[in-house]
Amino acid sequence: MENKQPNSSNKPKKYYKKKKPTNNKPVNEPNNEVVTDVSSEPKKVVKYKPRKELGRKPVVKEQNVKVYSLGGLGVVGMNMYVVEVDDEIIVIDAGVLFADDDVHGVNYIIPDFTHLVENESRIAGLFITHGHEDHIGGLPFLLQKVKIPTIYAAGIAVPLIQNKLAEFPDIEYNLKEFTSDDVIEYKNTSVSFFRTNHSIPDSYGMAIKTKYGYVVNSGDFKFDFSPLGHMSDFHKMTRLGEEGVVCLLSESTNANIDEFSSSERKIAETLDSLFHQIEGRIIVATFASNVYRVQQIIASSIECGRKVIVFGHSMEKTIEAAIKLNYIEAPKGWILRARELKKIETEHVTILCTGSQGEPLAALSRIAAGTHKQIKLLPDDTIIYSSKPIPGNEQFINRNINKLVHAGAHVIKNNPLTDTHTTGHASQNELRMMLSFMKPKYFVPVHGEYFMLRKHVKIALGLGLKKENCFVLAPGDVLNINNNGATVIKDAVKASDVYLDGSLSDVDSNVLKERRKMADEGLVSATFFINKKKEIINKPIVTLNGFSTPDKADELILMLSNKCVEIYNNLNKDNSNISFSALERQIANQMYQFIYNKMDRKPLIVVSIKKIR
Repeated sequence: MENKQPNSSNKPKKYYKKKKPTNNKPVNEPNNEVVTDVSSEPKKVVKYKPRKELGRKPVVKEQNVKVYSLGGLGVVGMNMYVVEVDDEIIVIDAGVLFADDDVHGVNYIIPDFTHLVENESRIAGLFITHGHEDHIGGLPFLLQKVKIPTIYAAGIAVPLIQNKLAEFPDIEYNLKEFTSDDVIEYKNTSVSFFRTNHSIPDSYGMAIKTKYGYVVNSGDFKFDFSPLGHMSDFHKMTRLGEEGVVCLLSESTNANIDEFSSSERKIAETLDSLFHQIEGRIIVATFASNVYRVQQIIASSIECGRKVIVFGHSMEKTIEAAIKLNYIEAPKGWILRARELKKIETEHVTILCTGSQGEPLAALSRIAAGTHKQIKLLPDDTIIYSSKPIPGNEQFINRNINKLVHAGAHVIKNNPLTDTHTTGHASQNELRMMLSFMKPKYFVPVHGEYFMLRKHVKIALGLGLKKENCFVLAPGDVLNINNNGATVIKDAVKASDVYLDGSLSDVDSNVLKERRKMADEGLVSATFFINKKKEIINKPIVTLNGFSTPDKADELILMLSNKCVEIYNNLNKDNSNISFSALERQIANQMYQFIYNKMDRKPLIVVSIKKIR
């Protein structure tokens, strides 16, 4: 019998019986009807199950994201922000704050780095938004305490950081340059960048990727639609918003200013006009780090046939760095050193100097005081302030202006008529634009005093953000973001101010209190000389500092000296075994009470007992 292969065409066909549409459903849409097999053998009836019933969704591991500041909240300066993604720490900026005059003997204020010291092994990298001192000035002090794997900076910030760290030869560091297209990858996160406009080139915002969306730090920014440098990267900003921003940290410096900030090009036109009108020598004071402004001043000077003489160490260093990167351009021989000032006629020179904020040792302050070795004011000099007073500096600036005018100089300040300065910070409408681009779920205003931060929150609320999703934090407060939402843990991280004096050493807070007390109430010191029997030899030497007018000093010294002897004898009689240190403290306490009761003053009192052998 012939063995034949079965003909496949004779096999029974399986097919799905098409049903007529029911309940207005399309014919091809899956439904829960029975699927019938019409082959010869009976088949199991299978009920169709929707996908969601087939099994659970895969569980996504929770990610812990923490956002906090070690500096930059409640002040304009000392910026340092931290984003933690699980066990990795991303640090943004390491700035310094210049101390006010009421913090006696203190030059700089920096954040307390204790938290970073204790968590050094978790630090993934440090990212610099731009090259201003309030963002890079704390780097040397940070690197003396904490080992940072890599510091990332862009453009002109790189040589500015290198110049700064060159003054600290013992510091080892790893500095890499990033561009706007770079993405720095880590185990739990990545960091990308977007360009912004500011008063210094190569300013950037940062986007840290998390499972909940991006944590974005805006950096310092404004929206200049005709900038001298690159345009802001609007495309990247809007794309971040579309992909999802879980938290936005946005600067708040100009949150109280409603008008749109002027373009740098408008300032260039103003300077050109002024330079063509002014006869005689021009002295311009501006921020050394305002590279675009420095370029405008140089360009206006060259157009009018004026050589530019640069005064100020920071100004010289910034110009050198900017020339190398082609941000400042000038024909050879037009930017000169200070020593060449004498060789040029006054009507053919522009002096470019530091001191726009009234800093005591800056070039303009010394010119105003008549103590500058190379520059003496002339009757036809014109001084242009191409800057805006930083809050708290008005008194020092006005003091210099009065001296300059008294010496016969003509002073031009920024005002609505002259327009010699524009801000590098976003006003209210620009802040609204940033919020609209990013569309954050949570919002943390940064980089400003508290009235600025709260005003920024009002702006955000006006755009529809929920009040419970806006957080005005203090340094050390932690915003914790996870699957359950966002919560604030108060004072979770150690964050305080560290004061540095002229020697760049820490100044203890108790020392500061004593200095304030001396400045406000004066100092009284009393020195006792005693023999072996603890008897006083002659009367104590009492000195007064900032405590009495000269005509009454002798009378007051005699009274206090007699009182010191009386207190000493009483204490020594009651307890002959008392130690010198305890005796000094008790004399100081009783002298303090005596002076307060007698004169209603609270001076700092220093008592010293010396034994003569």
